Amino acid sequence: MARFTGILIHRNASVALLDVLDAWLAQTELERLIVVDNGSTAEHLEALRAGLERAGLERAGLESAGLERPGLESAGLERGRPPGDNGPLIELLEAGENLGFGPGANFGLRHWLASCNTDEDTEWVALAPHDAAPAVDCLERMGAALDARPGAALACADVGDGSIPVFDPYFGGMVTVPGPAATPADPDGWEDVDYPHGTLMVARRAALEEIGLFDERYFMYFEDADFCRRARDAGFQVWAVPQARMWHEVSVTAQRDWPLNRYHRALGQVRFYREHPHGQLGLLRQAYVAARVLYMALEDLRHGDWQLLGALWRGTRDGYSERRAVPGQR
Repeated sequence: MARFTGILIHRNASVALLDVLDAWLAQTELERLIVVDNGSTAEHLEALRAGLERAGLERAGLESAGLERPGLESAGLERGRPPGDNGPLIELLEAGENLGFGPGANFGLRHWLASCNTDEDTEWVALAPHDAAPAVDCLERMGAALDARPGAALACADVGDGSIPVFDPYFGGMVTVPGPAATPADPDGWEDVDYPHGTLMVARRAALEEIGLFDERYFMYFEDADFCRRARDAGFQVWAVPQARMWHEVSVTAQRDWPLNRYHRALGQVRFYREHPHGQLGLLRQAYVAARVLYMALEDLRHGDWQLLGALWRGTRDGYSERRAVPGQR
């Protein structure tokens, strides 16, 4: 059975993370759980440390995590196991700043990859935001399906809507369509997908070692779609496992669009569709992007939110003005 290392990306949401912690520790296929803190405030960081300690994190003092990343000379690392040594190893990595989701995930991934010394180490990593909770058999179902498909490199769980993520064949936009129901002949209901749900994405270690990690130009949004396209271009398979369930209780704060979010959503959208052209006609693809920008702009005007409108304009402008990345140099 496939074994997993879990990586949760956290920032200023200690209550949300601790609410889902038991669900992660209950996963019998989980060997390690790495929590990456993205520069949370002292209040949230202390609450996070205390909650993880109650779950079994033993204070080992702060030490260098041995990670190489420009601008991060060292990081806090604490580790421990639940009482009785029966659960996964729990580790807390403190980045000391807000790296963003993709770069924050890379921070945890580099730590995991650097510590994989033998083929007996976990082959799969499961990435999720701090407020995503797996069903009790989520990783068990993922592992059974992955064992049956050795060619798979990326997979995602179902987020409760029964849909699968695809690219529109004409306009090239990222959309979701109803997924197939599981049948007795295919109890896992596996479905080939164009890009994985970001709520829970699992990746094979060999794929990460071959194609690299997330493109760190994507601070937030579109980093998972970009990674998936690079994986597919390298010949790897990407799947969804509808019977593996994740629950993602999106907070009121997360539902609201802030200027920072709007800027990076606009920037990532333009960058992604420029660098990964798909759809039958480039003109239709550009029309799709323009329509999305126009729709958001009209909504901002309707609500009189000039800050969001300005962030939308700056992100779109910067996306079209930046140089395209050279493949392999990300």
